[in-house]
Amino acid sequence: MFSILLPLIAQVGIAPTASPVSAVPPELRDRPTRNAPMPDRAPSANAIDVCLAIAKSDPAKARELAEEWVSRTTGPQRAAGRHCLGIAAGNGGDWSAAAAAFLAARDDASEPRFRARMSALAGSAFLAEAQADQALSALDAGKADAAGDAELTGAIALDRASALVALGREGEAASALAEARAAVPEDAQAWLLSATLSRRTGDLAMAQSQVEQAATLDPRDPAIGLEAGVIAALAGRDEAAKKSFESVIAASPDSAQGLAAKQYLAQLTQP
Repeated sequence: MFSILLPLIAQVGIAPTASPVSAVPPELRDRPTRNAPMPDRAPSANAIDVCLAIAKSDPAKARELAEEWVSRTTGPQRAAGRHCLGIAAGNGGDWSAAAAAFLAARDDASEPRFRARMSALAGSAFLAEAQADQALSALDAGKADAAGDAELTGAIALDRASALVALGREGEAASALAEARAAVPEDAQAWLLSATLSRRTGDLAMAQSQVEQAATLDPRDPAIGLEAGVIAALAGRDEAAKKSFESVIAASPDSAQGLAAKQYLAQLTQP
């Protein structure tokens, strides 16, 4: 079955079945409101919260508000405005402007954790623009600021791995994923992406071990089930692959992973 599955499996990158650029990448959708630190001497928590809330529902309006905010402030206060400006620009699909705003916010701030998060957001925006080299530069700049913060260290390492894979530097990507797993060992995504990269480089034994760990941490994630099926198929374990694909279809039939699983299963069951 290997030769039958290969054309489809070859399409699965470091993030299985994910489109190159989603409407609002998770990095921009989630990170700013999840334990996001405020710059030192920011105007108020309410101001940034209001701006970020508007950026979710009306990016154009939030962008106008943030631009006005930036025009009348300096230093850490301007960093907060640029943070919101970047979120608004990203939610509106203007990734270049988003990356520029996040980098400027980082430069205006002095608090290390905030600077690291802005570096991470800039890296995500550059990745959305398929500018892997600039993404890597931004992410590398955030590594030192993230020191001591496991969540941020892991997030930056994961995005560095994506950028390195895009640049064809898979050995360095594997090291970045190892760093992510060490920083946040309970992060199923780090184990999933590690399994995908191991599978891509031909180490199916390592890929199997890593996808099993991912499944232990998050047994309901269809992306993990799909990857488990792909690894099993490539290893010649067709029955195990079928079970994995069937479980993905049963749990999430209309998702990208479910649709891919249907394709793979149809090929596996061809006479």
